Amino acid sequence: MNGPVRYPGTLSLLLLAALESHAAESPDFNRDIRPLLSDRCFACHGFDAKAREAELRLDVPEAAFARREGGIAIVPGKPTESLAWQRIISKDPEEVMPPADSHLKLSDEEKDLLRRWIEGGAVYQPHWSLIRVERPQVPAGVHPIDALVSRRLAKESMKLSPEAEKTTLIRRLSFDLRGLPPTAEECASFLEDAAPDAYEKLVDRFLADPAYGERMAWPWLDAARYADSNGYQGDSDRTMWPWRDWVVSAFNRNLPYDQFTIWQLAGDLLPDATPEQVLATGFLRNHPINGEGGRIPEENRIDYAMDMAETTGTVWMALTMNCCRCHDHKYDPIKQRDYYSLMAFFNQTPVDGSGGDPQTPPVLAVPDEAQRMETERLANLMREADMRLATKTAEISPHQQQWEAAELARARDVSWQDLAITKVEGAEAETLEDHSVLTSGPNPANATYVVRGAVPAGPLSAIKLEALRHPSMTSGGIARSDSGNFVLTGFEVSLIGADGKPHRLAIAGADASYEQGGTFVIANAFDDNPQSGWAIWEGRPIDRDHAAIFRFASTVEVPPGATMEITLRHDSPHPQHNLGRFRLSVTGEASPSLSDQSPLLPVLRIPAGERNPEQSKQVTDAFHRSDAEFVKLNGKRQNLDAQLANLRKGMPKVMVMADRQNRRSTHILSVGAYDKPLEQVEADTPPILPPLPKGGAPPNRLDLARWLVSRDHPLTARVTVNRFWQELFGIGLIKTPEDFGVQSELPVQPELLDWLAAEFMESGWDVKRLMRTIVTSRTYRQASRMTPEMLEKDPANRLLARGPRFRLPAWMIRDQALEVSGLEVPKLGGPPVKPYQPENLWPDATFGKVLYVRDKGEALHRRSLYTFWRRISMPPMFFDNAKREVCTVNPSRTNTPLHALSTLNDVTFVEAARVLASRATKDGGGPETVLAKAFELVLSRAPSAEEKAILMESYREARDAFAADPRSTEAFLANGEAPRDPALEPVEHAALASVCLSILNIDEALTKE
Repeated sequence: MNGPVRYPGTLSLLLLAALESHAAESPDFNRDIRPLLSDRCFACHGFDAKAREAELRLDVPEAAFARREGGIAIVPGKPTESLAWQRIISKDPEEVMPPADSHLKLSDEEKDLLRRWIEGGAVYQPHWSLIRVERPQVPAGVHPIDALVSRRLAKESMKLSPEAEKTTLIRRLSFDLRGLPPTAEECASFLEDAAPDAYEKLVDRFLADPAYGERMAWPWLDAARYADSNGYQGDSDRTMWPWRDWVVSAFNRNLPYDQFTIWQLAGDLLPDATPEQVLATGFLRNHPINGEGGRIPEENRIDYAMDMAETTGTVWMALTMNCCRCHDHKYDPIKQRDYYSLMAFFNQTPVDGSGGDPQTPPVLAVPDEAQRMETERLANLMREADMRLATKTAEISPHQQQWEAAELARARDVSWQDLAITKVEGAEAETLEDHSVLTSGPNPANATYVVRGAVPAGPLSAIKLEALRHPSMTSGGIARSDSGNFVLTGFEVSLIGADGKPHRLAIAGADASYEQGGTFVIANAFDDNPQSGWAIWEGRPIDRDHAAIFRFASTVEVPPGATMEITLRHDSPHPQHNLGRFRLSVTGEASPSLSDQSPLLPVLRIPAGERNPEQSKQVTDAFHRSDAEFVKLNGKRQNLDAQLANLRKGMPKVMVMADRQNRRSTHILSVGAYDKPLEQVEADTPPILPPLPKGGAPPNRLDLARWLVSRDHPLTARVTVNRFWQELFGIGLIKTPEDFGVQSELPVQPELLDWLAAEFMESGWDVKRLMRTIVTSRTYRQASRMTPEMLEKDPANRLLARGPRFRLPAWMIRDQALEVSGLEVPKLGGPPVKPYQPENLWPDATFGKVLYVRDKGEALHRRSLYTFWRRISMPPMFFDNAKREVCTVNPSRTNTPLHALSTLNDVTFVEAARVLASRATKDGGGPETVLAKAFELVLSRAPSAEEKAILMESYREARDAFAADPRSTEAFLANGEAPRDPALEPVEHAALASVCLSILNIDEALTKE
């Protein structure tokens, strides 16, 4: 049979030490035995019942010690009576274990360990990562990290290395806490500061720098599979960058990590959740979204819920839960049932109407700073308007009963006289026999009609506008717009006497047979705001005529021979919503109304005490509209509503979390197939961990999040501090940050891991304090020089006898080039930017549907964090980074020729080198002085005499080459948008820039030491 895939280095340094140096020690199960059994035995004799051979299980004592046919697998204290030991030492190729065809073997030393373990009683222990975190004791007066590391080193007859030089320390610290090299001014200040706490002060300054949040955010975006597009075929854009900005802000504000956890997993479920807490749940919605045609929506939805569960399992517990989609775990005691019980927490997200779900995916409008300030301004104005409306309502409310009686008393047909129209401007129109006007011809986006007609002498109190249907209109409606609706945004009336002088009449109030509502009520037809107006859409094709009356502020006495000019404006943002057929009438009645054309009169006839709430509101609203001042105040309030609605339309919309009102059932899925449900399960946590506290209601994501950050949880703090340690030292205290299960290594520094985890939790999950504690230790501040003894005993620096030294990630290398050249734009947040990139990558990946349009100006020089991340074509300059299709917590590291090809030829680096050369010349001096300055800007130290000689030799070679090839000079200096330095001759500038590019690419510049 085929053996299991082996993790490299399953036997830790600690186990090797046990084998070589502590042979007389009694074997420890977690340290010595479990790694052996897990690596050689558990694939066939472990937790997974389906993969188990001969029904023999060795991962738990009750099974290993049980009597079975033929005997007992392990008899404590008696190896010779133990069937497992008999098979291990058997010479029969058919019986020996591990089987020959598994390609797994046990060395003599390993066999001896197993024998001595059985002789010692075959004591089993829970897996180390599942035991509650307890704080190890450390001596007082010593940095705890140094005490624990020194204690471990002493076992190997080793000790800490001397402290690194100050120039090395400030560069190391700056990259670790800010992701950027230190500035020349910072270096000079630190080197001159002889105070005992100079380093501690530097740490505090870097932790307070806004760049700290940007640096800390990058690995979190990898874990959160953040991108600016959906992925899969088509890979359409998405807006998640406000969540990315929230992450930066959370790290900079030092949001406690337990709250950081709870908000991202369940911020929407917190009592009185704030928009910020809801925004944080975008973490879960960062998963790829499959928009391929023909994909079944339910299959997609299940994929997303699985992704959320697996990401949570990796980020907070480092459990390989994804192994259990299809079967029980082969190594860890996690069942397929446990996987789907965890998934049930995330199986309640609404989807887009399909599958009988009436709810839609939740999104949150997130304002930028300008939009936020405008929102606050409008909110203040709205509060003020509400107060004025409340005051006015209280003032006029006592008069409503009198108004109702008066309205009923004049509930009769008012004597209306059609306006004798003489001219219509603004449209092709004809006057029909019923005195209505029918427009025709072109239907512009916006139209203004000016209608003139003779008006009878005598009193004039109001004008009636009737909007009439006609077969030539859309669906036989009132206008030729797409819906047959209109929006009247302005209504103006002027009386023109015999002398020809116009006199504009003030409109004090209006009624309509029907109003669409919102910003489309009759009062908004004369408020001088083109964004609002009167409309009559009822959600269906228009099947009835409509009318409105406009009352003047006071009755006007019309002299003989007067004419009237009425202006009807249609300036709405909705195009072509212009009246199609209409009629105008006038009256001199003191209190005109629409009479039975209005739906209000039947309601008025109902006694006030017998009206339903809707009828009462209808009457009250009409009463309020009868008051000119109320109408004015209400119009201003509605305008504010409209402004806020328009503002929100322009805000970025971020996918966030919410739970359905009606809970879905969750089932185990056969081989993970969405359409093969098996047994139903409830939301719960894996039984191998402390139980989830349960109340009366079904547990939800908030319960899960709080459980993860409880003091008794053995994994969250260990897993988290391990990843932070990995960021600083290049490798975690556990080298598999994604797997703390039985296939992971035993910690080389177990006490250190537990001390950090306990300190992290008991400090209030204070991330900055944790980082400060680590970087102020002597362990962190060691020189990174490797001695022959270290190379022999600890080549990977797992024992921490020296400082970290490893290649910077590609994003940090790019940011360094921008920073040292002076190009970097120190601007926090905002939409993603598109810097220099080969032009044809996107079309090739998107079948030509999406083109990469490079930005200009400062967007080219933003930090790498803000670069647009297309999932199926990630930015090529970050090719050592995770693609962000799935959660990734174990970054790769590369120094391939392809990377060198990028850092030597990418436009960003060539432009940065050119600008760096120009920057280095500002203080004057010859080429040697300029290049020494550039060297110091990049490496935070002055070059040695030998290095200066190499720089000058490189400069002379480059100068000669460029002088001999003017085209090459021109091409080199044309890279990027930054302007050339007019103070430098082209050949000199190109030669200096060429050497600066080499400085940016030397090992010391690309390495954190």
